[in-house]
Amino acid sequence: MKKVGAMAAALLVSVAVASLGARVGQPGAPFTASDTKGRQHKLSDYQGKFVVLEWHNQGCPFVAKHYNSGNMQRLQREWTAKGVVWFTVISSAPGKQGYVTAAQEDAYVSEKKANPSAVLLDPAGDVGRAYGARTTPHMFVIDPKGVLVYNGAIDDKPTTDTADVAGALDYVSTALREAMLGKAVTTPATQPYGCSVKYAEATH
Repeated sequence: MKKVGAMAAALLVSVAVASLGARVGQPGAPFTASDTKGRQHKLSDYQGKFVVLEWHNQGCPFVAKHYNSGNMQRLQREWTAKGVVWFTVISSAPGKQGYVTAAQEDAYVSEKKANPSAVLLDPAGDVGRAYGARTTPHMFVIDPKGVLVYNGAIDDKPTTDTADVAGALDYVSTALREAMLGKAVTTPATQPYGCSVKYAEATH
């Protein structure tokens, strides 16, 4: 199906850039999170490196578009080979779509031949809320000084159709290439698209 279908459209979330929590040009929000192997990662541990944050939900058709086509795995391989730290982040709460155990996610990563530096488990949603992550996927690029240089969509084709990957403008790679050359990122913020992040209900 070329265009987003009715079911997928119901899941589609388009967020005005101005409403996002993480601001381009400001330091990336500090975080500490455990990966599927039980290792802890702090953003500050990666000072001096580019860091990509990719919000993820196995059950989301927009995520499936990029994994079933091999696009996300290709990006992960390309950029980690160039020294970029790539974190896949799962902020789905227990009992909600996309929540997985460490073992379940490791099996998915193996099946899909994915290549992130690590998958960070964020079931309480602390990392996601700190960045204002709204969709899966939602992409962030942080430069070696710890400054956020890109916040938004993975590309300019907000559909679930794998055929659209080939002709899409890849915002993440463009931001990384420009920033690595010391240039200002041409498109530093875009509207993310995908399924809403399935956060835990707020408690008062």
